[in-house]
Amino acid sequence: MAEILIQVIIAFLGGSLLLGLHRKVMARVQKRPGPPIVQQLIHSLKFFFKETAFPKTVSKVFYIGIVFILALIWIVGVIVGPVAHDSLLILFGVYAVYKIVEHNSGSSSGSPYGKLSCVRAVLSAATELPLFAAIVFVYLVTGTMNIGEIITYQSVHGPLIYSIPLAALMFFMLIITKSPYSPFAITKDKVLISGFETEHFGFLRGFMLFSEAIAWYVLLWVFLTIFFGPLNAVGYLIGMIVISFVTGFINATTPLLSPNHSVMTQITLGAICFFGTVLMIFTGVVA
Repeated sequence: MAEILIQVIIAFLGGSLLLGLHRKVMARVQKRPGPPIVQQLIHSLKFFFKETAFPKTVSKVFYIGIVFILALIWIVGVIVGPVAHDSLLILFGVYAVYKIVEHNSGSSSGSPYGKLSCVRAVLSAATELPLFAAIVFVYLVTGTMNIGEIITYQSVHGPLIYSIPLAALMFFMLIITKSPYSPFAITKDKVLISGFETEHFGFLRGFMLFSEAIAWYVLLWVFLTIFFGPLNAVGYLIGMIVISFVTGFINATTPLLSPNHSVMTQITLGAICFFGTVLMIFTGVVA
C-alpha cells in the first residue's frame, strides 16, 4: 500500500511538472514568457480549495461519480504499470474505460459544449486503433503481454524501438493526441471552451487535473518502458522531459485540425505504420 501511495504521488507531482514544462516550451516557441513550470501543479492543487457549484442541468450521480472514476482508473494505471509491471492488456483496458468516462463526463453536465465534446470523443475513438496495433506488434515480437517480461526481453535483445520503430511511432502518435493543445485534440477545441471539462468546477476540476497529470505520467512511462528497455530513474526522467519538450514543440508549431482532418490524419499515419511493420516482420527485418 505504501508503494502504491508513493508511486501515485510521484505520478501526480511528476506529471504536473512535465505538463508545466510542456506549456513552457510552447510559450517559448511562440515567443512568450509563459507561466512557471510549477504553475500547472499549483493550478491543480488550488482547485481542491475552491467553491464547487453544480449546474441545474446536471445528472448529479454521473456528474460527480464520473470524476472520481476518472481519477480511479489512472490510479489503477499506476498500480498496473510502475508498481506491478503487469499486463499491457490491463493498461489497454484502463485506456478504454477512460474513453468511456470522457464521453460520459461531457454528457452528464447537460452543457451543449460538453455534449458536443462527447460526440467528438466517440469520433476520436477510431484513432485509438493504432494503440491496439502497437500492443499486438509488441506481443508478436516478444511473445508476451507482461510488462516485466517485456523489460527482461529487451535486456537480452535490445530496445524494441530498434526492432519495431513504426509501432513505437504509432504509440507516440497517441501521446501527441493526449498532450495539451494537441493538433488532434478535437474534444477540447476552443470552440468547445474546455470540452467535457467545461462545467466541472471547484474540487471536481481539481480531481480532473489530478487525473490528467497521472495520465500523462503513465502514458510516458509505458512508452519508455515498452520501447526503450530497462531504464533507471534517471533514464525515465530524461526520457519524459525529452518527450514533453518534443510534444510541446510540435503542438506550438501545428494548428488544430478539424475533427474530420484530425481523425483521417491519424488513421492514415497509423495505417502506414501498421503495414510498414507487417512488411518488416514478414520480410525478416524484425527478428
